[in-house]
Amino acid sequence: MKAVVLHSDVPEDAGMDEKDALVQAAVVSSALAELGYEPTTLPFSLNCARIIDMLRDLQPAFVFNIVETMAGQGSLIHIAPSVLDFLRIPYTGATTEAMFLTSNKVLAKKVLNAAGIATPPLFMPHENDGGHFAEGTYIVKAVWEHASTWLGSDSIIHASDHNQLREAIASRQKHIGMACFAEAFIEGREFNLSLLAGDGGPQVLPPAEIRFDDFPQGKARVVDYLSKWVEDSFEYHHTPRSFDFSDEDAPLLLRLKDLALRCWQVFDLRGYARVDFRIDSAGKPWVLEVNTNPCLSPDGGFYAALERSGLTFIQAIERIIRDAKPA
Repeated sequence: MKAVVLHSDVPEDAGMDEKDALVQAAVVSSALAELGYEPTTLPFSLNCARIIDMLRDLQPAFVFNIVETMAGQGSLIHIAPSVLDFLRIPYTGATTEAMFLTSNKVLAKKVLNAAGIATPPLFMPHENDGGHFAEGTYIVKAVWEHASTWLGSDSIIHASDHNQLREAIASRQKHIGMACFAEAFIEGREFNLSLLAGDGGPQVLPPAEIRFDDFPQGKARVVDYLSKWVEDSFEYHHTPRSFDFSDEDAPLLLRLKDLALRCWQVFDLRGYARVDFRIDSAGKPWVLEVNTNPCLSPDGGFYAALERSGLTFIQAIERIIRDAKPA
């Protein structure tokens, strides 16, 4: 059977984060071939008419959707599943609705709050009464992009009043050219929990903690762009992923597992996902982000969690396909 691996269109001058899409497309295609499919990789660009024509010509049994951006913009991530819905082609991963809600971090936080799932308090620049402001440390993020994109140590500020925070958001928006918001910065431990669809429902893979080893005093403990993509940086080499925990962490890990499963249910997810958490000094978990198409590269967290669980990448791909949205 024919299968299309739909991925972000990557320009020649793209950064390492965007080029990773090609690595993911290659490993997914290899897995599909081993499962007996005939894979074709297809970059997803702004030329939707051309993409539609090509998909109609290929007539795949399904599309493995790993599109993260369109024309380099995370705000268009939901267009890919929308096109597949229009064509009535089965596809893997989150539905259009879930992709839209989770990718817009402001909307995602509102959905989480409505479900009673704790997420760091939000501050939007258009609020003019300061009613939701409390003095403290904030992190300024792009509304649509993945959390590490455009994120650096300068994204974290201490604000003493709402005007100061509003000015910081406006400055960041002007610098990166996209809408931003601020959320309370949770100082503490950081965890990633990956989930994989199964016949009996989603399986939570072994939890991972991102450690901040040897960070000097005053340096923000955050997984930023340097930590993920710049191999010669201090941050890259001092934020290792760990799957080893003491018995004292057992209650916390059970709580995180329950919250990850609730996030899957709240957003009605499919295939696979990853939920990122911060744990504050009182031991309370806060959901930072629900990622509906986490990186599938061999050096990524989802792949590492699979290995820790004893599952092979091919077994995971097979389960993701079985959970694909039907036509």
